[in-house]
Amino acid sequence: MTGPDVKRHALVTGASRGIGLEIARCLLTQGMRVTLMGRGVSGLQAACQQLASLGEVAYVTGDIGSRADVQQAFAQARERFGPVHVLVNNAGQAVSERFDRLSEDAWNQMIAVNLNGTFHCIQAALPDMFEAQWGRIVNVASTAGLKGYGYVSAYCAAKHGVVGLTRSLALEVARKGITVNAVCPGYTETDIVQEAIDNIMKKTGMTADQAKAKLAESNPQGRLVQPEQVAHAVAWLCQAGADAVNGQSIPVDGGEVMVG
Repeated sequence: MTGPDVKRHALVTGASRGIGLEIARCLLTQGMRVTLMGRGVSGLQAACQQLASLGEVAYVTGDIGSRADVQQAFAQARERFGPVHVLVNNAGQAVSERFDRLSEDAWNQMIAVNLNGTFHCIQAALPDMFEAQWGRIVNVASTAGLKGYGYVSAYCAAKHGVVGLTRSLALEVARKGITVNAVCPGYTETDIVQEAIDNIMKKTGMTADQAKAKLAESNPQGRLVQPEQVAHAVAWLCQAGADAVNGQSIPVDGGEVMVG
């Protein structure tokens, strides 16, 4: 069992930069032990160095699209910090292409990383949470899981799948002390959005500032969401006091998506 005197262990995927790095920072300030998971060793090492003064932090490597990689990474994380009580599925990729030109490989990659990776990590984490009768699973989806966007059909399909998985699993584990929620950022100032800006510039001839402003138009606040704003929403869902919030998909988008 876990309790207020137990230091909880959180694992965050895609944690070497952007939203994932800020989520790790927030969870460390809440007193958790945090394992960063990603594919690039140098980025993970740099992230650990940046966060080391905040608490106990370490990293594991692996491709979340590979079940074997995930199982091995979770085993290594447990060996260092014990059972995983909090899982944040943040890792993701996006590809922009007209649907009739979208390759099968690109489609499969979007599903593998954004949906299958979430599946693999949740299955790896649940046994610890069942044992503890306590757990927090937060899936970083996207407003693309709540609405459609042109030219990112595969990404939208995968993120809609993440939202559906969130809602279904939340019902299965509701009586086991575990909550499952999704946070759905709008356009956020990350590498993925920078790629979108680069793509707009290439196709339209806009400047970087013009392309950035174009993306920000969808946000009623007229700006891009910042990674730390997403991180604070995720961190709140991981707290003990958020235990009545379950199966929700919470937009962090300045009001772009109104969910009734």
